[in-house]
Amino acid sequence: MNKSDFTPAEEQMISDAFAQLLDDYAHTAHVQKVDIITKAFDFANQAHHGVRRLSGEPYIMHPLAVARIVVHEIGLGSTSICAALLHDVVEDTDCTVEDIEREFTPKIAQIVEGLTKIRGGVFGDQNEKQAVNIRKLLLTMSEDVRVVLIKIADRLHNMRTLSAQKQEKQRKIATETMLIYAPLAHRLGLFPIKDELEDLSFRYLHPQEYQEISDKLEAIRQVQMDNFHDFVAPIKKKLDAMGYKYVITARIKTVYSIYEKMQNKNIPFEDVYDLLAARIVFTPNDSMSEKDQCWMIYSAITSLYRPHPERIRDWISTPKANGYEALHVTVMSRMGQWIEIQIRTDRMHELAEKGLAAHWKYKVSDFEDSETELDHWLHDIKDILEHPDTDAMSFLDTFKLNLFAHEIFVFTPKGEIKILPLGSSVLDFAYMLHSEIGEHCIGAKVNHKTVPLSYIIQSGDQVEVLTAKEQEPEAEWMNVVSSAKAKNALKKYFNRKEHSSVSTDPYSVTIVVRGRDTFGVLVRILNIVSNQMHLFLKSLHTETMEDLFECRMEMLVYDEATPSVLCRELQKIQELTSVEKIEDTHNHKETK
Repeated sequence: MNKSDFTPAEEQMISDAFAQLLDDYAHTAHVQKVDIITKAFDFANQAHHGVRRLSGEPYIMHPLAVARIVVHEIGLGSTSICAALLHDVVEDTDCTVEDIEREFTPKIAQIVEGLTKIRGGVFGDQNEKQAVNIRKLLLTMSEDVRVVLIKIADRLHNMRTLSAQKQEKQRKIATETMLIYAPLAHRLGLFPIKDELEDLSFRYLHPQEYQEISDKLEAIRQVQMDNFHDFVAPIKKKLDAMGYKYVITARIKTVYSIYEKMQNKNIPFEDVYDLLAARIVFTPNDSMSEKDQCWMIYSAITSLYRPHPERIRDWISTPKANGYEALHVTVMSRMGQWIEIQIRTDRMHELAEKGLAAHWKYKVSDFEDSETELDHWLHDIKDILEHPDTDAMSFLDTFKLNLFAHEIFVFTPKGEIKILPLGSSVLDFAYMLHSEIGEHCIGAKVNHKTVPLSYIIQSGDQVEVLTAKEQEPEAEWMNVVSSAKAKNALKKYFNRKEHSSVSTDPYSVTIVVRGRDTFGVLVRILNIVSNQMHLFLKSLHTETMEDLFECRMEMLVYDEATPSVLCRELQKIQELTSVEKIEDTHNHKETK
């Protein structure tokens, strides 16, 4: 990075950019903490003073841009804004994490330290290096997911300014973005960011194809917009008559999504019929459920236009694994064009645009009183990290299964809906219900017909798992399952069996007893009570103490990190359930 004094015009540009950041922040619902944000900006501005990016602009413009993405496009608050402003200080200057903790807060310092650890690219020259880098990325996410959200913001701005890099570097960064960061943004519910990351990556990886599709799209854009206005005019009249406050916007397919459809269906650009979509975001009335009002609007629209019978997507009754909710319907316009309409409430729209940040906001509301599939996915990521499997290729495969999975919806015999990755077998479903059910699975009844373990489940199937006490996992099962959860559970089983099979070694024979003793020491040291133990088991996705000893105790014996992991989990539960401690802290704050 070049270093030189900034011109008065550049100093003004920096000042204006910070003013824009504060303006973005002022328009959020967050408690306004302008003083600490200003302090973080001054600290970073001084640390990066005189330093320039490859493009020639002052380096501080990059942290400012990342901070604006964090607040405006992701919806995070003051702690994340400060961390975004400071995210390159430790790596690029003489400042340390301790300096940041002393000047700001331990949480801001922890996030900055997490960002520093995953500085640079994920891809290395070898799979082992990739696995280490991805593990670092996931470890930071399991400790505080804001680290990864800020990292995604950092990557987005780097992609927006990638033209300053050499061509070889452009392709490497674009490939990494397409394979890791875009799917990660999708998994965390950041759909607009995911779309932009894909488009920007495609632009650098396939510049000719990108330009051809972009030119064709631009040539028909005005016609598409004219068609859109004609199409929504009668819909607006209907919604006005229903008394709703709403916004209808046009959404033209991205360049990359058009390319993907052309490749998947082997069709030319001219045959991609669903280039245009309409999105209705409305404010619901309190007198009726959101779901019922979405279906009322659907009914009003289909009274105007004929719906496509196979293109209705009810993501309200069954939200996607990343928390997405909406009602989609594709209708035939009067111009003879199929147009998809997305129907959302204000809350659903915020969830779709801001992803995990909005997910947290509504988690404490009346809309969500239980764990979502996104919570389960994050727990699965933690489970992968805790598993003492050091094989690099295996770890990469497991991570990709978690990241790239598409969902199907399956019904239990009681009518409960379960979400599984596309391509899941009966055995995957059994392990998703519980590892013990998976271990004793002998087959299933799918839509009341008996099928083998390897049967691939389709979305909408009703599945009843069949088990037998004498059944045990076999090595071939690894070829039957495709979900990360099932593969991970099988690896644990075979590792456990391998350890216990060494009967001549008293060390392995007494593994469960030694595990119980180790765990008992932790419980006594921390003075855990029964209601806290229940929450602790739930946090580990373990139903009973016996299940815990079966599935986890060998890790206490063989994995040095596991006792500290369990200890941290126990301490978290203890802090959450200690009302006296919370009240003492509250009173202390009021006194201060």
